[in-house]
Amino acid sequence: MAASFVDTATIKVSAGNGGNGAVAFHREKYVASGGPDGGDGGRGGDIIAVVDEHMSTLMDFRYKRKYAAGNGMDGQGKRCSGRDGESLTIRVPRGTLIRDKATGAIIHDMSDNTPFVLARGGNGGWGNKHFATPTRQTPRFAKPGLPGESLEVILELKLLADVGLIGFPNVGKSTLLSVVSKAHPKIANYHFTTLFPNLGVVYVDEGVSFIMADIPGIIEGASEGAGLGHDFLRHIDRCRLLIHLVDVSGSEGRDPVEDFEAINRELAEYSPELARRTQIVVANKCDLLGEERENLERLKKHVDDKGYQFFEMSAVAHSGTQELVHAAAELLSKLPPVIRYEADYVPPVPEAGTSEELTINHYDDYWSVEGPWLERLLMSVNFGDYESRMYFDRVLRSAGVFERLEALGIKDGDTVGIYELEFEYQS
Repeated sequence: MAASFVDTATIKVSAGNGGNGAVAFHREKYVASGGPDGGDGGRGGDIIAVVDEHMSTLMDFRYKRKYAAGNGMDGQGKRCSGRDGESLTIRVPRGTLIRDKATGAIIHDMSDNTPFVLARGGNGGWGNKHFATPTRQTPRFAKPGLPGESLEVILELKLLADVGLIGFPNVGKSTLLSVVSKAHPKIANYHFTTLFPNLGVVYVDEGVSFIMADIPGIIEGASEGAGLGHDFLRHIDRCRLLIHLVDVSGSEGRDPVEDFEAINRELAEYSPELARRTQIVVANKCDLLGEERENLERLKKHVDDKGYQFFEMSAVAHSGTQELVHAAAELLSKLPPVIRYEADYVPPVPEAGTSEELTINHYDDYWSVEGPWLERLLMSVNFGDYESRMYFDRVLRSAGVFERLEALGIKDGDTVGIYELEFEYQS
């Protein structure tokens, strides 16, 4: 693969932690009982992914692998809340898939201009001003901030193009792209001159255009990792239409029918759905045939029997290129839009720990319960849903949380605080 093109990268993202709430009391001359006035902690910054139209590779992620947003500041006295942590924006090329590294599931498809929050910052903890009640007038405790989300993801670039040019190396794909668009791919008379995909906009008529991608030459065994094609087959995934170029000149001693079948086998082995994608077959380098047209006729009959559209062309001589472009535009007008991938990532359900893994603090009639697995559990529970609340209650009981609270002397009516959740204890 060319050193200048990177289409996969693994990075770790960490959103900011929330700031801790403050324990403070109002002190002012001539004010006998000012009461608690500890401010809340600031919220941690998010990790936000956005599309950058000026990026075409994931090269920026080759050397920098860890991205962290700012933490929220702790609260202060006089009811002053801490400053929110600064969010971090990660810019990616259009068409980048974000996958969970552990499962391979798709978290998001970065194909539009909508920013996506990849990791959310933790909420800030409450200051002691929130815990004042008629019977608890001087609460000497506050809540800590919640940690931000952290995950390891794989970035995978799948180019967004309407048309993908496929075929063996040196069949004229780059030449065709340079003729029908303003793209300037490298062109030379040897194999693998194209080491990374090139995109070009093809203007057909007023208001009619499409994006064409020149995919590096595929060879036999590409679907199993041979050659360069394996690295770039993913870039054909989104193409609505494939233009399959075949060299019929015989200049390299190859058989065009065998070449045509070999490429389609590689597509089928990589993705059966991709092999069923609409194709136009193009016999290129027809200017080199002279009177010897046997290869051309054999390929045409073979392709016609399979029901594909067939064109004769010489990209170098600009012969047949406009007919091909108009046929492609007509087909595209009838085909579905570019593929978008739906997210199938499901955050893992936390396993219950034990009460020994928890920290329990007792302040008068208030019980604060904290622990890493409880943080993850809270994020997975929808407290507006009855079944979800019952699940939460079962997890706490099976982990021995209530049993430990009872052993420490909790009474009916006492308040239990688990980070941002509060409820009245009933035995």
